[in-house]
Amino acid sequence: MRVVLSTYGTRGSVEPIAGLAVRLRELGAEARVCAPPDEEFAKRLAEAGVELVPTGAPVRQVVTTVAPGSAVGLAQRAADLMAAQLDTVAAVAEGCDALVATGPLPVTAGARSAAEKLGIRYVHVAHQPVSLPSPYRRPPARRGQPLPPGVTDNQALWDLDAQIANTMFGEMLNTRRASIGLPAVDNVRDYAFTDRPWLATDPILSPWQPTDLDVVQTGAWILPDERPLPAELVAFLDAGDPPVYVGFGSMPLGSLKDVARKAIEAIRAQGRRVVVARGWAELALIDDQDDCFLVGEVNHQALFGRVAAVVHHGSAGTTTTATRAGVPQVVVPQGADQPYWADRVVELGIGAAHDDTSPSTESLSAALTTALAPETRARATAVAGTIRTDGTTVAAKLLLDGVG
Repeated sequence: MRVVLSTYGTRGSVEPIAGLAVRLRELGAEARVCAPPDEEFAKRLAEAGVELVPTGAPVRQVVTTVAPGSAVGLAQRAADLMAAQLDTVAAVAEGCDALVATGPLPVTAGARSAAEKLGIRYVHVAHQPVSLPSPYRRPPARRGQPLPPGVTDNQALWDLDAQIANTMFGEMLNTRRASIGLPAVDNVRDYAFTDRPWLATDPILSPWQPTDLDVVQTGAWILPDERPLPAELVAFLDAGDPPVYVGFGSMPLGSLKDVARKAIEAIRAQGRRVVVARGWAELALIDDQDDCFLVGEVNHQALFGRVAAVVHHGSAGTTTTATRAGVPQVVVPQGADQPYWADRVVELGIGAAHDDTSPSTESLSAALTTALAPETRARATAVAGTIRTDGTTVAAKLLLDGVG
């Protein structure tokens, strides 16, 4: 069996897809990954033995240069993403049995159109439940298209969201479809999602409440990471009590300006050492004291098992990795689905959430007090034992068996 896996996003989008590719290969299938050509993604996939087909523009450049929430240049970026699916991905998928796609709507709508043209199976995957229509929550606002604040009927808002998606992407998609002999679609969002999307999240960390949408929850897709930690980091970890990790992944500087100083001061006030991850915000140490250590790209699965708490932005990937490690968390959500994961951390009792995107030393210190409490650590340890690790196996078998 030959499968093409397509995504466009940051590490939290690319690594799960790579995890499924590895599992498919282990089960005897051929899998190729179409993803952004960022050097760090190419390196990570190469380490996992996964073939990367560069697709679209480097995502880091987009994330770090576009103002959060801004719609400037959105139409052109969306057109480019859609074109990449209908050109590059479609060419790779020719002769394959299935095309699995995740990412922004222009990506998945384009991917499904490519699969339709090729006459092959298409699967839409979400790595968080927030974007899937549900009467239990409001839809996330699309760039430049705020939802009416006074409306409390979630279903009405989801209906409006479908209309907004059509306004933003409908003509763009249907023009491309017409050029390859496909009929127009009248609901871009639902066309991309299908009536049976997959949800690649853990059912304890991210339970899905049944709706009219026939969602298949596979469990989170985890790419096993066997990379050793750098020797200098290991020496730092061995030299004292477990430190607190601070990292905001692919988040740009934005409201995170000066966050390293605030976090380090708050953590020191708790009598703890600090590991700071540079990330895309280019965080740095504030002095040369030996209680702090700066890291670049490292194995989070190995590192999180050796820290006292994880302070992070609340992406699906980081939240899942920290939860699996049984480490308490402080989530400082910056947008998108991150407030959802922050809420889940609080609801499960495995950490604290920060209400403001721009924390202060005092607010971080208060959150750390909760996260570092013995009862939070005990709860985090207990929840870790419930997190499933078979998500890629479930998904791979659904593909190989032709079901789901």
